[in-house]
Amino acid sequence: MTERQNKKQVHSLDSDDELPDWAPKGSDPAFAVRVRKGVDVSAHVPVASRKAKARKSLTADEYVNGVRSGDRTVLARAITLIESHAEQHRDLARSVLSRLLPHSGGSVRIGISGLPGAGKSSLIETLGNQLTQRGHHLAVLAVDPSSTLTRGSILGDKTRMEMLARNPACFIRPSPSGGTLGGVARKSRETILLCEAAGYDVILVETVGVGQNEVTVRSMVDFFMLVMIAGGGDELQGIKKGVMEIADAVVVNKAEGENRLRAERSQSEYNLALSLVNSPSPGWKTKAHLCSALTGYGVWELWLMIERFLQLTHQNGVFAERRRHQAVEWFRSLLEDSVREFFFADTDVKARLPLLEQSVAVGECLVTQAVNDLIETFALKYK
Repeated sequence: MTERQNKKQVHSLDSDDELPDWAPKGSDPAFAVRVRKGVDVSAHVPVASRKAKARKSLTADEYVNGVRSGDRTVLARAITLIESHAEQHRDLARSVLSRLLPHSGGSVRIGISGLPGAGKSSLIETLGNQLTQRGHHLAVLAVDPSSTLTRGSILGDKTRMEMLARNPACFIRPSPSGGTLGGVARKSRETILLCEAAGYDVILVETVGVGQNEVTVRSMVDFFMLVMIAGGGDELQGIKKGVMEIADAVVVNKAEGENRLRAERSQSEYNLALSLVNSPSPGWKTKAHLCSALTGYGVWELWLMIERFLQLTHQNGVFAERRRHQAVEWFRSLLEDSVREFFFADTDVKARLPLLEQSVAVGECLVTQAVNDLIETFALKYK
């Protein structure tokens, strides 16, 4: 059969064919899509109207076994479980965490913070790829700022770390900060525990911004790195003494091209400033380092510096003492959260709170008096 005959055969309608309902009357059948008799075109339901199948709920055993086997999907679902505020998830989350606790603690926990635009995500991607190439398994907890209106977040770290996100030896978990003081997510400690139980031996916690009060990350990591950039004005005014005092290293990023000389000058200024503050880790001297996440210059040297830090702190006992202190900090943090939730869930407090807020707003009641009133309302039940 010739090509012309073949086309004619394709375009012709058989005796058992019919035009679709939407075809204009008198249309040439050759242009229309043929519909065989017996095919119900109404069966093609729009995607928007299809009901999505609900995901099967996992048991505590399935969560534990999935995390321990390194199943990334189950790990992600376990993190979502512990981040949930729903009452029905709390007992299950508590059970999963308690069973995975003995399998945690085997990672190096590194906090990375810095001013916006300093290149934290780029540095993490470059360092992360180098670590996985050398056999490490990396988990990145990238905490995004939450909207003050919607409480949602941009969650853009997976797009900024595009290559690392495709790396099978790396797990990236973006989470909204939820306005938590310290620039870390509310359940960051629990998330670290889950990632360690899944076999990740390096945990990087990227936090939101820097400031005097944003030091919570220090209470959950072994090593804290402050990432800065040169050429942005008076760099020393961009950070506060409180943040300098918790840093184990200051890193001047983007030390490439024409910015290299400015970066070197900034390094000298930072080292001068660091000489005036005490190191947070006894026996270790905090210094400023140069690197370029773009070219890779100095990035692996940062990891070698971290390894020297770990060796020293293991030898002098600082590492173990810091981990013990962090466990107590975690206990106190959870205790405060539980007490706060218990207090505001009280029915009498719920009823009294709006009235006191209104009185304070119009100046009828002192703030301190309103606070004492609310506490007394709650305490009367337990006297």
